[in-house]
Amino acid sequence: MTVDPKILKLCENVTAKRARTVIDHILQHGSVNNEELQDLYGYTHGPRAARDVREQGIPLDTIKVVSETSGRKIGAYIFGDPTKIKKGRIGGRKAFSKSFKDTLLAHYGSREAFTNEVIEGRYLQIDHRIPYEVAGDEVHDEGDPAAYMLLDASSQRAKSWSCEACKNWQTVQDQSICKTCMWAFPEAYDHIAMQQVRRVDLQWQGDEVAIHDTLKTRAVAAGKGLSAYIKELVKAALARG
Repeated sequence: MTVDPKILKLCENVTAKRARTVIDHILQHGSVNNEELQDLYGYTHGPRAARDVREQGIPLDTIKVVSETSGRKIGAYIFGDPTKIKKGRIGGRKAFSKSFKDTLLAHYGSREAFTNEVIEGRYLQIDHRIPYEVAGDEVHDEGDPAAYMLLDASSQRAKSWSCEACKNWQTVQDQSICKTCMWAFPEAYDHIAMQQVRRVDLQWQGDEVAIHDTLKTRAVAAGKGLSAYIKELVKAALARG
């Protein structure tokens, strides 16, 4: 397989294990698919492994291939157009210092950004409001706590999945679009991943768990999902004025 020298040069600088694994497999075989990433290397989320490579500034294209085991179409990754190499990405994401996390915990009051619930700091992770894939090294400024958010693992996974499927992430790359998205600013947003959607995240803690369980029991009895049941209760309350 012939690889453009510009891409090869970037590949030589990559040392991060997951990105290195993806790169080496593509260099050897021409592509790597999601099944191979899981079965050979234990990476259950193939798009995240591919994202590690893209964050190094190396363009990857996502293609569809037929699985040898299931016969279904699955995602695979190949090197992309060298003209799409992103400058200033060598080295990928930078690790955050412990002192910066302490700054964010003090700034936000140890609250999860989407639920606004107070959570122990050890369960919260630092995330850029505007994804690194869109903003690149411009987002690495620990002097601006407002450019970051604190998420629990569940929220971070949800944000990652949604952002990776967003057209702005994939092709447009416009920071202004991210700035009006819920995944960046849940406190004031116009869209979710460029779709007209509104969302409320609820978390039930302590004595509130009993309320959640009661609602869930009633929803099951009514043959409805919990979210749909809560929506009906809200609509009924609004109708009563």
